[in-house]
Amino acid sequence: MSKNVSEQLLEILIATGVKNIYGVTGDALNFFVKAIEKRDDVNWIGFKHEGNASFAAFGDSESTGSLAVCAGTVGPGALHLINGLYNAKKARTPVIAITGQVPQIQQGTNYFQEVDLTKVYDDVCDYQAIIKTPEMAPRVILRAIQIAVSRKTVCRIELPADVAGMEAENEQMLRPIYNSDAILMPGNDSIKKAVEAINNAKTVAILAGHGCREARSEILELSRKLKAPITHTLKATDIFDHDTENTVGLTGLIGNPTGYNAVMKCDLLLMLATDFPYTDFLPHDTETIQVDIREENIGNRTSVNIGVHSDVNTFVKAITPLVEEKTDYLFLSTLNEKFTKWKKSKLEEASPDRNNEPLHPQIFTRYINEYASDDAIFTVETGTSAIWAAHHISFHTNRRIMGSFNHGSMAVGLPAAMGASMANPGREVWCISGDGAFNMAMQDFITAVRYNLPVKILILNNSQLSFVKLEMEEVGLAPALDALEQQNVNFADYARLCGGEGVRVEKAKDIENAIKMAKVSTKPFIIDAVVSSGDLSLPPHIGLKEAVGFGTSKLKEVSQIISGDADQWDNLKKNLRPFSINILTF
Repeated sequence: MSKNVSEQLLEILIATGVKNIYGVTGDALNFFVKAIEKRDDVNWIGFKHEGNASFAAFGDSESTGSLAVCAGTVGPGALHLINGLYNAKKARTPVIAITGQVPQIQQGTNYFQEVDLTKVYDDVCDYQAIIKTPEMAPRVILRAIQIAVSRKTVCRIELPADVAGMEAENEQMLRPIYNSDAILMPGNDSIKKAVEAINNAKTVAILAGHGCREARSEILELSRKLKAPITHTLKATDIFDHDTENTVGLTGLIGNPTGYNAVMKCDLLLMLATDFPYTDFLPHDTETIQVDIREENIGNRTSVNIGVHSDVNTFVKAITPLVEEKTDYLFLSTLNEKFTKWKKSKLEEASPDRNNEPLHPQIFTRYINEYASDDAIFTVETGTSAIWAAHHISFHTNRRIMGSFNHGSMAVGLPAAMGASMANPGREVWCISGDGAFNMAMQDFITAVRYNLPVKILILNNSQLSFVKLEMEEVGLAPALDALEQQNVNFADYARLCGGEGVRVEKAKDIENAIKMAKVSTKPFIIDAVVSSGDLSLPPHIGLKEAVGFGTSKLKEVSQIISGDADQWDNLKKNLRPFSINILTF
């Protein structure tokens, strides 16, 4: 029986292992969704907005390591996919975007909904399969999938409305997708130089990125031998969690002092599988070895003395037997002791006895840490949500964390949680979100209800874009309160209105029970946490520029208060208690 081009495309995707396709249908995709309708081995997951669909595809792929697919029709539908696809690209997550296109006879005439998608998608995609005839379809489709899988990137397949229903051809070109088992080995000269530098250094610190996932045990062995503290990036928080031996925490804007000091005060820094972007939190005069499978990353953020183009696991296995064991524990033990004190202070900050109202957001993430399963998946929004998650949740055992950590977009949390839940049935999924981010994506909570996805969503409802406020204060501006304000609905009522479950929490005594309710719920569940906007966490190191900025900001706030600005007075009162610049030194 003959098949059309859309059916052929679908069969290729299924053969690659695709089980769910996230999107919004429309004219050019109609043949494609009808093809899905006939199959039992693949699902169309219909979203309210294509932007959420592409974030869901990211959540699917990031949580499984497999190819995921999103789809949008011609023009506006295809444009809406862009933001989530940029997130997948920057996270190096393989995603295919299927877009419609106006009939070929109309292309180039400024036809209704016509957009030159090749130009629009040129920056986000490594390859675009523009299907012009059924004869070329299988070759370009397979090429797009092969590139997406091999390079861990985003590719697009364009399906014009008139080609979608044409009879498929060139079946003989169909083949399995090739998965490489090659391993990039370090050169002998690189190994020799690295070993010599490590042996000559009194203190060594490791900065580990998310590329270390398959090398965790090997890196821990090296750390023990070198007495090297391990600082990690946010994306590696679920590789080197709070309780992992020799781990001293994060550095960067939401880091902690020990993570920062390990990197900045060592004699030699060993950067493993990371393109950590914050140059202010990297040393520039310290001897540095950087190991990365992507050669272009080496020396990208700081001066590097020895660059090693290699798979990190292979490199660590090669040098561990060759390096001399360090005997001086002082650097490591001091950092370990300070990190233990820092963790204790975080626990005290998150005590339910701190029952001020509005509530402290840390108490919620503390209880989630206690009750979430050992293999829970967490999607964490951009902003202060990431601070409370990173500081108060230990991503131990088989827990995973994901978010828009490179692209920095809001509105990733809910849809990525939905994609992760769809791709991992039976696995617990939590979303830690601010109110501003949830407001951007909330229309698809009803989609979570439709597909019975039991995602647990904590909304830190402080009626403000708190991280943006912190950014304003850092550069010396008094907060623009009108621009920062979020006017919110009762999110628990909204959850029930959509057919899910929810609870609004305004008292500290109710927090623990709310977390328990969310955990056992079999429906999408919202915890509407009414929290203070005054709880802020400052970076692990405050330089003169930032100190002047914060001080100037407060002076400007006082000036506005004196001139009669009641809103700034309320804002200053919220911030007086938590606002203190406490520069911790090593």
